[in-house]
Amino acid sequence: MKKHILSIISILLLMFALPAHAITVKDSAELRFRTSHTDLDTTFADNPVRLAELRMRLDSLAGSSRPYELRRISVIGGASPEGSLAFNEHLSRGRAARIFDYFNTIVSLPDSATSFTFLGRDWAGLHSLVMKDVRTPSRDRVLEILDSISSPEDGERALKVLKALDGGRPYSYLYRHHFPALRESRLFLEYEPARSLIPLPDYEASLSRLAPRPQPVINTSSPFPTICHSCRPFYMALKTNMLSDVLALPEIGIEFYLGRNFSIVANWTYGWWDTDSRHRYWRAYGGDIAGRWWFGKAAHQKPLTGHHIGIYAGVNTWDFEWGGTGYMGGKPGGTLWDKCLPYAGVEYGYSLPIARRLNIDFTLGIGYMQGTYYKYIPKNGQYVWQSTHKLRWFGPTKAEISLVWLIGCDNFNK
Repeated sequence: MKKHILSIISILLLMFALPAHAITVKDSAELRFRTSHTDLDTTFADNPVRLAELRMRLDSLAGSSRPYELRRISVIGGASPEGSLAFNEHLSRGRAARIFDYFNTIVSLPDSATSFTFLGRDWAGLHSLVMKDVRTPSRDRVLEILDSISSPEDGERALKVLKALDGGRPYSYLYRHHFPALRESRLFLEYEPARSLIPLPDYEASLSRLAPRPQPVINTSSPFPTICHSCRPFYMALKTNMLSDVLALPEIGIEFYLGRNFSIVANWTYGWWDTDSRHRYWRAYGGDIAGRWWFGKAAHQKPLTGHHIGIYAGVNTWDFEWGGTGYMGGKPGGTLWDKCLPYAGVEYGYSLPIARRLNIDFTLGIGYMQGTYYKYIPKNGQYVWQSTHKLRWFGPTKAEISLVWLIGCDNFNK
């Protein structure tokens, strides 16, 4: 805190002691992001402290006796090395856009004076952190590996070598202690006194009468000089179980990603077909709700993709009869809750990308179902009860091959 107070005092002393045209004020901010996320959480890690300190410095500048204007802005988006090259490029772009959008609501950031840099995997930043940390396991060998990186292909090889080095201890240490610092976006601001207070040379004044003053040019040193300011990332999916659909029992589901590799999903099945004149019934309805945790390489690269495990619970009822003995699950009459067969269990699945906005999800659940079901036969225009049975089943209670439509900002397969 003393460091920031001294910096503010220095700025104020410079502003009053030097002529206006000699002062350039620079400031910066670094904000951290959660793993595999591009949305900016202002409450995460030490972001609240950094934001409060920056706002205090900007307020002191705004309250000075000399008006200052923002002249140059540099935005740098970074990512830690884990994950694919394409996904880290996506993260660095998204994080740079988020920090720009956030500060654009605080101070006006002119696009014409803004340059963007997308680091992708921030190997240089990791090298700097390891150089300062003598406790890094196998530090000399880690530095040799990082020194060997001069291209994206070198980075791929280096990542594999780091993971295998010394049983994975150095990589695990880097992941816990240094990777979080690489998941940053940095904003650099440069202020100068307002142009109206700076006297122009005579020749410049004469030229200004002949031609319009040239406008600032976007810095094109970066291969990506401009960026689209996209919306806040949001992940959800609509799905249908094709196994149920081919049995003429349509099913619809919806899933929401909650963050930190967790999601919640709800499914509903409804098929109510009958031909009473021929004593044929094909009826079933009910649903379930599940909580899922996603894991594995694909899940860390993009939400709602890859391996998942979860727990689920649901209810259903049915009535199947095809001109002979009929089977009715649940008590006749009443609501679903009066006659349902409840079930619950654990599930495992894998969601496989097949198109930009489509996945196929394979899921199998093992659990317990209980309730009552009835046998009946059609006779003389009536349905005659034959027997009542108690159902206590432990085994597969869920099977899905679902077509999944991905919805939401950033929710697409790379």
